[in-house]
Amino acid sequence: MSAVVPEEQRRFALEVVRRLRAAEFEAYWAGGCVRDELLGRRPKDYDVATNARPAEIRQVFGARRTLAIGAAFGVMTVLGGRAAGAVEVATFRQDAQYSDGRHPDHVTFSSAREDAQRRDFTINGMFYDPVGQQVIDYVGGREDLAGRLIRAIGAARLRFSEDKLRLLRAVRFSATFDFALEADTRAAIHDMADQIAVVSPERIAQEMRRVLVEPGRATAVRLLLDTHLAAALLPEIVPADAAGRQQLERTLAVLERLPQPGFPLALAALLDAPIDTEAARAVCLRWRLSNKETDRVTWLVAQRAALAGARAKPWSALQPLLICEGIEDLLAWHEAMAAAAGDSAAGEEAAYCRSLLAQPPDVLDPPPLLTGDDLLAHGVPAGPRFRPLLQQVRDAQLDGRIGTSAEAVTLVDRLLSPDS
Repeated sequence: MSAVVPEEQRRFALEVVRRLRAAEFEAYWAGGCVRDELLGRRPKDYDVATNARPAEIRQVFGARRTLAIGAAFGVMTVLGGRAAGAVEVATFRQDAQYSDGRHPDHVTFSSAREDAQRRDFTINGMFYDPVGQQVIDYVGGREDLAGRLIRAIGAARLRFSEDKLRLLRAVRFSATFDFALEADTRAAIHDMADQIAVVSPERIAQEMRRVLVEPGRATAVRLLLDTHLAAALLPEIVPADAAGRQQLERTLAVLERLPQPGFPLALAALLDAPIDTEAARAVCLRWRLSNKETDRVTWLVAQRAALAGARAKPWSALQPLLICEGIEDLLAWHEAMAAAAGDSAAGEEAAYCRSLLAQPPDVLDPPPLLTGDDLLAHGVPAGPRFRPLLQQVRDAQLDGRIGTSAEAVTLVDRLLSPDS
């Protein structure tokens, strides 16, 4: 499937507004895309808010171009072409009580002003008329953008009680945009931090994925600690004493030096020593991460120091590490640790490893001289010595002690000799 093209996405979002207007409905861009427009950032997606009801939205765009997945909450998805992606079109609404801490029990269709009041933060509560190029702001969002503040709309505790994930989202927005948390909003997060535990692990993980890959990730972690959200979400990183605080600062210095990390690398770096692989796996299981993410996180934690002294390692010890799928993450972590510690020697080790990775594939990872089938054909029975024999032959090959299949067979015979 073709990737969404930002220019086409924007054009389609404008077309959606124009089509609704042509049908005599009120329609604006809404939420995060408006915030990003005003900040000079390219929106990742576009949402449209309108007074058209779901059935009317479907009538305007046709059944084949609309999905009614969120129709119960007044949300329809309007499909563009492959390059344009899709736009969520939501009817202006007021929300009833959030009994499940995530969704309103029911919604009442309303006006743009009332719709703005039920949103989370002022910087996300504005509308934008892309036709008349006018901002519609009922919640003071422009003022808070100018003041670089994250402020809950209305009563902060009420906003957070509706959806507890907003506690974590506030921290993410603060760190991402380098905005301060407004005093009442910050106090509410602090007082309600333990309530984040009611949010599903999958939603927590999805938000943490975004927190840890943004450039402000170290700032976000400090905010999680300061607001006590870390104690509820990730108690493993909460320092117990002065030594723990010093270790945490070293960890954060490394974390902020990672260049555009993926989530598994950023999480592994955050779960730095003294966290072991089992503790790291426990975090991954708690957040219900995928097997692939879990395997990468635990592998990185296990191999954290594996590149230390790389120049002095025999090729048979270093090569299996360099051909692992996660080697780029491990190298990036090693380089960040070297930069944070001002350790030029460690930085040179990483450069050395990268030079080895630049070798042709048949040099970096040559075909083995012997396989299991070769051992069986040579009369070696399958058993507990089978795998160690193959590994010893492979090590000898990589270290240049043997270079042909005949030499490999001779080595096997010697290893199997009673005198060996």
